[in-house]
Amino acid sequence: MGARRVSSPATRPTGGDRVQRGSRLPRRARRAQLLESALEVFVAQGYHAAAMDDIAERAGVSKPVLYQHFPGKLELYLALLDRATDAVIEGTRAALESTDDNKQRVAATMHAFYTYVASEEGEFRLVFESDLTNEPAVRQRIDRVTTECAELVAHVIHDDTGLPDDQCLLLAVALVGMGQVSARFWLQDRLQGRNGIEQDAAAGLVAGLAWRGIRGYPRTDEPRTDEPRTDEPRTDEQA
Repeated sequence: MGARRVSSPATRPTGGDRVQRGSRLPRRARRAQLLESALEVFVAQGYHAAAMDDIAERAGVSKPVLYQHFPGKLELYLALLDRATDAVIEGTRAALESTDDNKQRVAATMHAFYTYVASEEGEFRLVFESDLTNEPAVRQRIDRVTTECAELVAHVIHDDTGLPDDQCLLLAVALVGMGQVSARFWLQDRLQGRNGIEQDAAAGLVAGLAWRGIRGYPRTDEPRTDEPRTDEPRTDEQA
């Protein structure tokens, strides 16, 4: 997930920035350009209100050119969603692999979610606020984000605590949900002028809460604090 941030929806390109018709691009570059134009339209209008005409106009191409790359609106949306879900999952993976310190892992993961949600393209809306979740192919991709991000976090929890896999996964889902839901709430409030919390401070605040919760589970190489150590004499109450 990149380090780009958003100050307001006004930072997105306007109609004056449209690509001029007639510009010739290599196929790969054209596909990338069409995806960027489609992202702007879908984020602004949602899936149902967006039209292929709008996307073609935004990209500065004819509809036949658009259909050469994507056979329909759903296929275009799914291509964007694949790219978006990959970004979230790889951002989570990179955060977890950035350090061996678990407190810093929690912080890095929360910052990754906040950075992704705050990106000025608004790509997160396709993943976390899609208006097409009744479409099985869309639902599958959205669920993949939670599942794969949680699995990455669960591996770390398991290695550190030795808890059963199902318990690790449940804790991981809670942490992932905390990150993405709080980030979206923070951004919405900030764009509407209801809070003045800076991005790093907001992510750090939530990371602190998450760490205070997850650190209560014992490390596999440390004795539990509620069990007597074998090298200490037992008290009368423990006997």
